[in-house]
Amino acid sequence: MKRLYIHYIILLSAIVTMFLSCGKNYSPEEKKYISEIEKLRAEKDDQMKNDPNSPFNQDEKAHFQPLKYFNPDPGFVFKSKLYEFNPKDTIKILGTKGEERKVVKYGYVVLNYESKNYIVNIYKGNSKTGEEYYSIWFTDKTTGEETYGVGRYLDFEPAYRTGRLNLDKDFIYTIDFNFAYNPYCSYSFKYSCAIPTKEDYIELAIVAGEKNFH
Repeated sequence: MKRLYIHYIILLSAIVTMFLSCGKNYSPEEKKYISEIEKLRAEKDDQMKNDPNSPFNQDEKAHFQPLKYFNPDPGFVFKSKLYEFNPKDTIKILGTKGEERKVVKYGYVVLNYESKNYIVNIYKGNSKTGEEYYSIWFTDKTTGEETYGVGRYLDFEPAYRTGRLNLDKDFIYTIDFNFAYNPYCSYSFKYSCAIPTKEDYIELAIVAGEKNFH
């Protein structure tokens, strides 16, 4: 059954990709990119369904179904330098269960969409196991409608964590909202997740990435 399910998802992904390719005049590189996104989504569905640590296997009230997404769109892939804050302030944010969390406002990136710039914050935090992470938390015009009401996340990896010395201030990052995802609290009330602040609202409809699960 698992193998049949994976084949079904891959077939569905291929059909969606064909539909997208016919509907828009994508370049060969963009078509390849869309195909890769669909493949990664199929792999994530398999992980969410079968991994013992996924919320669907940690909470008996959470029932798995394939995750919902906007169609892959190369138009929501942005390039920007990382502008680090100096100083980097530690602030308090809230989790969805009301608990306070301390995170560092590490920096921001600038997205240019339809000739308008949008500033998006990068936060640095530590998981419960002490692991350091960097993340974008955001809400936008789709929040509470097509997408999860608390907001969505996007992972970020500073250059120094990928083997670079981070001495090049002009290093260009890729910010791809097709990878925007829902936190675990969107699938199960067992989890608590960071709530984006008012400052993290992006004044446009980001019709890319994961949609509302329920």
